[in-house]
Amino acid sequence: MSNVNVKAKNRIGLFESPLRENHRVLWITITALFMAINIVLATLGIPVPGGHLYLCDAIICIAAMLLDPLAAFAVGGIGSFLGDFIFYPAPMFVSLVVHGLQAVVISLIVRGYKGGKPRFARSLIAVLIGAVIMVIGYTLGKIYVYSTYEYAMMKLPYEIAQALLGVVISLLVCYRFKLFAIFNRETEREQ
Repeated sequence: MSNVNVKAKNRIGLFESPLRENHRVLWITITALFMAINIVLATLGIPVPGGHLYLCDAIICIAAMLLDPLAAFAVGGIGSFLGDFIFYPAPMFVSLVVHGLQAVVISLIVRGYKGGKPRFARSLIAVLIGAVIMVIGYTLGKIYVYSTYEYAMMKLPYEIAQALLGVVISLLVCYRFKLFAIFNRETEREQ
């Protein structure tokens, strides 16, 4: 076997997942579970003066840090699309694009490291970039969907608060409560 083939065989690309390649049923199950949690959390909002903060950003960030970009897009984009379709259909296409892009970018940044486990700093940068994508995407989406710049600007503080809440919760769950370690241990055992 040539040296190039050995390198290609030993290297897992950014869009490849050993879980998806070796255990498709487990990959589908985990992705579907995260999608279901996303849909449920899209209905649960924390009431604040003038609106609600939704917890779905936290599960999107968690799934994006744990899963490959394809599964992350399914959880973030398709899960949010379905949640909006069921409960509040006006921004469902905005959710598909924005949360899908957010999840893919987070997953690519976290998985982009060379060897070793994801580091906290890389994950922090990834979810902060994802938060910026979410805030800008939803602000532009609200301008388009509701045809008013003023409404989008009025909701901007809520978008920022929701994004930061998702960042904090996802990092706590993945690092403080060691979800990364548990997830990696269990998926490696299955392989």
